Amino acid sequence: MSAIVATERLKRKDYEKELEKLQVGLCHLQEWVKAKNLKVIVIFEGRDAAGKGGAIKALTEKVSPRVFRVCALPAPSDRQKSQLFLQRYIEQFPAGGEIVIFDRSWYNRAGVEYVMGFCSPAEHKRFLELCPLVEKFAVDAGIILIKLWLEVGMEEQEQRFKARIDDPLRQWKLSPMDTESFDRWYDYSRARDMMLSATDTKHAPWRLVRSDDKRRARLNIIWHILKTIPYKKIARKKIKLAKRSNKGRYNDQTSLRRMKFVESRY
Repeated sequence: MSAIVATERLKRKDYEKELEKLQVGLCHLQEWVKAKNLKVIVIFEGRDAAGKGGAIKALTEKVSPRVFRVCALPAPSDRQKSQLFLQRYIEQFPAGGEIVIFDRSWYNRAGVEYVMGFCSPAEHKRFLELCPLVEKFAVDAGIILIKLWLEVGMEEQEQRFKARIDDPLRQWKLSPMDTESFDRWYDYSRARDMMLSATDTKHAPWRLVRSDDKRRARLNIIWHILKTIPYKKIARKKIKLAKRSNKGRYNDQTSLRRMKFVESRY
């Protein structure tokens, strides 16, 4: 079923209001995952500048990194290249009480590796054949697997690339690989369609997210995650701060006078 595309971008005030509600839900989900010893994987895939990083930040900024763990693996080392392709990803799979968020994943083989020629056609074909089987094994072992593809339009991607070029705070996001991918839009479109066709399964379905409006995309992603993992609010015992003890009292600031502080420039 196609997603309904909003005609207007969401205003910041409305976005922040809804985001806070959803982030409260994530805090409740976090306690549920810990209490029930659940194992969750959330995969973020999409073209460059599709909004994966911002969505992950919105998802994780109010929760514990001990529960919500982000995994963004660099290019494989020579040793890792000699291992089974999925080995370095499986090493990052969650233990009980963890949600692992993959900022790009093993689906690199179906995207950048295939398009840029970093794997052979035979390796690509074998990945598409075996990937659903590996994911079935993971799901059967009790892992909740959520796969998200952020779909950004051609014009919006171009605007975001141009904005990064001019912004010193975001220039680090651009690499020669990104600019190369910019020129191969249709190659990536074909690779995407092959990937979705081969790996959109009943046990591990893909969910697409329109991400031209970053704010709406982030809200829809968090809502989907909360909807996909049934949870209940766990009542927590109200914490009361005990009265500070004066036993052993001394002036604990005097001892700091001989130390050097960071210069107060602000």
